[in-house]
Amino acid sequence: MADLAAAEEKLGYVFRDKKLLARCFTHSSYANAHGGESNERLEFLGDALLGFLVAEELYAKGGSEGEMTAARIRLVAAQPLARAVRAAGLDAFLLHAGDAGEKSVSSRFEALVAGLYLDGGMEAARAFVRANLPVAEEREPNYKGELQEFLQGRALPRAVYETVSVSGAPHAPSFTVRASACGASAEGTGGSIRTAEKEAAKNLLALLCRSGGDGA
Repeated sequence: MADLAAAEEKLGYVFRDKKLLARCFTHSSYANAHGGESNERLEFLGDALLGFLVAEELYAKGGSEGEMTAARIRLVAAQPLARAVRAAGLDAFLLHAGDAGEKSVSSRFEALVAGLYLDGGMEAARAFVRANLPVAEEREPNYKGELQEFLQGRALPRAVYETVSVSGAPHAPSFTVRASACGASAEGTGGSIRTAEKEAAKNLLALLCRSGGDGA
Protein backbone atom coordinates (compact mmCIF):
# COMPACT_ATOMS: atom_id res chain seq x y z
CA MET A 1 0.00 0.00 0.00
CA ALA A 2 1.04 3.62 -0.39
CA ASP A 3 2.58 5.29 2.64
CA LEU A 4 0.15 5.03 5.56
CA ALA A 5 1.67 8.14 7.11
CA ALA A 6 0.76 10.09 3.98
CA ALA A 7 -2.81 8.81 4.22
CA GLU A 8 -2.95 9.89 7.85
CA GLU A 9 -1.67 13.32 6.89
CA LYS A 10 -4.49 13.67 4.39
CA LEU A 11 -6.98 12.52 7.03
CA GLY A 12 -5.59 14.77 9.74
CA TYR A 13 -5.70 11.82 12.12
CA VAL A 14 -3.11 9.26 13.29
CA PHE A 15 -4.47 5.74 13.67
CA ARG A 16 -3.49 3.65 16.66
CA ASP A 17 -4.40 0.53 14.66
CA LYS A 18 -2.52 0.70 11.36
CA LYS A 19 -4.05 -2.56 10.14
CA LEU A 20 -7.48 -0.97 10.51
CA LEU A 21 -6.35 2.01 8.46
CA ALA A 22 -5.02 -0.28 5.74
CA ARG A 23 -8.31 -2.19 5.69
CA CYS A 24 -10.20 1.07 5.10
CA PHE A 25 -8.52 1.29 1.68
CA THR A 26 -8.63 -2.41 0.72
CA HIS A 27 -11.22 -3.14 -1.94
CA SER A 28 -12.70 -6.63 -2.10
CA SER A 29 -11.07 -7.21 -5.51
CA TYR A 30 -7.64 -6.72 -3.94
CA ALA A 31 -8.44 -8.87 -0.92
CA ASN A 32 -9.70 -11.66 -3.19
CA ALA A 33 -6.52 -11.52 -5.26
CA HIS A 34 -3.97 -11.09 -2.48
CA GLY A 35 -5.69 -12.29 0.67
CA GLY A 36 -6.64 -10.39 3.79
CA GLU A 37 -9.85 -8.65 4.79
CA SER A 38 -11.57 -6.09 2.59
CA ASN A 39 -13.31 -2.95 3.74
CA GLU A 40 -16.85 -4.22 3.01
CA ARG A 41 -17.73 -4.67 6.68
CA LEU A 42 -16.40 -1.19 7.39
CA GLU A 43 -18.56 0.17 4.58
CA PHE A 44 -21.63 -1.38 6.20
CA LEU A 45 -20.92 0.27 9.55
CA GLY A 46 -19.80 3.52 7.96
CA ASP A 47 -23.00 3.82 5.95
CA ALA A 48 -25.05 3.80 9.15
CA LEU A 49 -22.70 6.15 10.98
CA LEU A 50 -22.59 8.58 8.06
CA GLY A 51 -26.37 8.69 7.87
CA PHE A 52 -26.54 9.55 11.57
CA LEU A 53 -23.80 12.18 11.47
CA VAL A 54 -25.27 13.93 8.44
CA ALA A 55 -28.74 13.82 10.01
CA GLU A 56 -27.28 15.33 13.19
CA GLU A 57 -25.74 18.21 11.23
CA LEU A 58 -28.91 18.82 9.24
CA TYR A 59 -31.03 18.83 12.39
CA ALA A 60 -28.76 21.47 13.92
CA LYS A 61 -28.96 23.50 10.70
CA GLY A 62 -32.76 23.49 10.80
CA GLY A 63 -35.45 22.70 8.25
CA SER A 64 -38.51 20.55 7.82
CA GLU A 65 -38.44 16.76 7.85
CA GLY A 66 -38.85 16.64 4.08
CA GLU A 67 -36.04 19.14 3.50
CA MET A 68 -33.70 17.30 5.86
CA THR A 69 -34.52 13.93 4.31
CA ALA A 70 -33.87 15.16 0.77
CA ALA A 71 -30.63 16.86 1.83
CA ARG A 72 -29.38 13.72 3.54
CA ILE A 73 -30.05 11.67 0.41
CA ARG A 74 -28.07 14.19 -1.66
CA LEU A 75 -25.13 14.35 0.71
CA VAL A 76 -24.59 10.61 1.15
CA ALA A 77 -25.02 9.70 -2.53
CA ALA A 78 -22.11 8.15 -4.45
CA GLN A 79 -21.19 11.27 -6.45
CA PRO A 80 -20.65 13.73 -3.55
CA LEU A 81 -18.84 11.06 -1.50
CA ALA A 82 -16.51 10.23 -4.39
CA ARG A 83 -15.95 13.95 -4.95
CA ALA A 84 -15.03 14.37 -1.28
CA VAL A 85 -12.59 11.43 -1.39
CA ARG A 86 -10.84 12.88 -4.44
CA ALA A 87 -10.83 16.44 -3.07
CA ALA A 88 -9.08 15.19 0.07
CA GLY A 89 -6.53 13.27 -2.03
CA LEU A 90 -7.57 9.97 -0.47
CA ASP A 91 -8.32 8.15 -3.72
CA ALA A 92 -4.59 7.62 -4.27
CA PHE A 93 -4.47 5.12 -1.41
CA LEU A 94 -7.16 2.75 -2.67
CA LEU A 95 -5.98 -0.84 -3.13
CA HIS A 96 -7.89 -2.65 -5.86
CA ALA A 97 -7.37 -5.24 -8.58
CA GLY A 98 -8.48 -3.85 -11.93
CA ASP A 99 -10.31 -0.60 -12.54
CA ALA A 100 -11.93 1.08 -9.54
CA GLY A 101 -15.40 2.33 -10.36
CA GLU A 102 -17.13 5.34 -8.88
CA LYS A 103 -18.75 3.19 -6.20
CA SER A 104 -15.34 1.90 -5.15
CA VAL A 105 -14.16 5.46 -4.63
CA SER A 106 -17.27 6.69 -2.82
CA SER A 107 -17.32 3.63 -0.55
CA ARG A 108 -13.89 4.69 0.79
CA PHE A 109 -15.63 7.56 2.52
CA GLU A 110 -17.98 5.19 4.37
CA ALA A 111 -15.15 2.81 5.25
CA LEU A 112 -13.06 5.68 6.62
CA VAL A 113 -15.94 6.96 8.74
CA ALA A 114 -16.19 3.51 10.30
CA GLY A 115 -12.44 3.16 10.70
CA LEU A 116 -12.15 6.52 12.42
CA TYR A 117 -15.07 5.65 14.68
CA LEU A 118 -13.56 2.30 15.70
CA ASP A 119 -10.10 3.79 16.26
CA GLY A 120 -10.92 7.17 17.77
CA GLY A 121 -14.59 7.20 18.67
CA MET A 122 -17.49 9.27 17.41
CA GLU A 123 -15.67 12.59 17.64
CA ALA A 124 -12.99 11.41 15.20
CA ALA A 125 -15.64 10.26 12.73
CA ARG A 126 -17.66 13.45 13.23
CA ALA A 127 -14.63 15.66 12.59
CA PHE A 128 -13.90 13.82 9.33
CA VAL A 129 -17.47 14.17 8.09
CA ARG A 130 -17.64 17.85 9.03
CA ALA A 131 -14.34 18.62 7.32
CA ASN A 132 -15.09 16.78 4.09
CA LEU A 133 -18.86 16.92 3.68
CA PRO A 134 -19.86 20.47 4.70
CA VAL A 135 -23.59 20.40 5.30
CA ALA A 136 -23.73 24.17 5.70
CA GLU A 137 -22.87 24.58 2.00
CA GLU A 138 -25.63 22.24 0.83
CA ARG A 139 -27.19 23.58 -2.34
CA GLU A 140 -30.85 24.50 -2.87
CA PRO A 141 -32.65 21.20 -3.36
CA ASN A 142 -34.18 20.02 -6.61
CA TYR A 143 -36.88 17.84 -5.11
CA LYS A 144 -38.24 16.54 -8.41
CA GLY A 145 -34.77 15.50 -9.44
CA GLU A 146 -34.03 13.93 -6.07
CA LEU A 147 -37.31 12.02 -6.15
CA GLN A 148 -36.48 10.70 -9.61
CA GLU A 149 -33.00 9.61 -8.47
CA PHE A 150 -34.57 7.85 -5.48
CA LEU A 151 -36.94 5.94 -7.76
CA GLN A 152 -34.31 5.14 -10.39
CA GLY A 153 -31.99 3.78 -7.71
CA ARG A 154 -34.67 1.24 -6.84
CA ALA A 155 -35.63 0.49 -10.45
CA LEU A 156 -39.08 2.03 -9.89
CA PRO A 157 -41.27 3.90 -12.41
CA ARG A 158 -41.13 7.68 -12.68
CA ALA A 159 -43.38 9.80 -10.51
CA VAL A 160 -46.61 11.09 -12.02
CA TYR A 161 -47.77 14.67 -11.36
CA GLU A 162 -51.42 15.71 -11.52
CA THR A 163 -52.94 19.15 -10.96
CA VAL A 164 -55.65 18.61 -8.38
CA SER A 165 -57.10 22.11 -8.07
CA VAL A 166 -56.63 25.79 -8.82
CA SER A 167 -57.96 28.43 -6.46
CA GLY A 168 -57.52 32.07 -5.58
CA ALA A 169 -57.79 35.25 -7.62
CA PRO A 170 -56.58 35.28 -11.24
CA HIS A 171 -53.67 37.53 -10.32
CA ALA A 172 -52.67 35.33 -7.35
CA PRO A 173 -53.63 31.72 -8.09
CA SER A 174 -52.90 28.78 -5.82
CA PHE A 175 -52.22 25.41 -7.43
CA THR A 176 -52.42 22.03 -5.71
CA VAL A 177 -50.53 19.17 -7.36
CA ARG A 178 -50.44 15.50 -6.45
CA ALA A 179 -47.27 13.45 -7.01
CA SER A 180 -47.69 9.67 -7.14
CA ALA A 181 -45.23 6.76 -7.22
CA CYS A 182 -44.97 3.24 -5.78
CA GLY A 183 -48.62 3.24 -4.76
CA ALA A 184 -48.11 6.34 -2.60
CA SER A 185 -49.00 9.97 -3.21
CA ALA A 186 -48.50 13.38 -1.64
CA GLU A 187 -49.73 16.85 -2.44
CA GLY A 188 -48.09 20.22 -2.64
CA THR A 189 -49.39 23.76 -3.00
CA GLY A 190 -47.80 26.82 -4.59
CA GLY A 191 -48.30 29.95 -6.62
CA SER A 192 -47.35 28.10 -9.80
CA ILE A 193 -47.63 24.53 -11.02
CA ARG A 194 -43.85 24.23 -10.91
CA THR A 195 -43.70 25.31 -7.27
CA ALA A 196 -46.58 23.00 -6.35
CA GLU A 197 -44.88 20.08 -8.11
CA LYS A 198 -41.67 20.74 -6.21
CA GLU A 199 -43.55 20.76 -2.89
CA ALA A 200 -45.42 17.58 -3.81
CA ALA A 201 -42.16 15.87 -4.77
CA LYS A 202 -40.58 16.89 -1.47
CA ASN A 203 -43.52 15.50 0.51
CA LEU A 204 -43.62 12.26 -1.48
CA LEU A 205 -39.87 11.76 -1.13
CA ALA A 206 -40.12 12.09 2.64
CA LEU A 207 -43.02 9.64 2.67
CA LEU A 208 -41.17 7.06 0.58
CA CYS A 209 -38.02 7.39 2.67
CA ARG A 210 -40.01 6.68 5.83
CA SER A 211 -41.65 3.63 4.26
CA GLY A 212 -38.47 2.29 2.71
CA GLY A 213 -39.62 3.01 -0.83
CA ASP A 214 -42.56 0.59 -0.90
CA GLY A 215 -45.26 3.21 -0.37
CA ALA A 216 -46.60 1.44 2.71
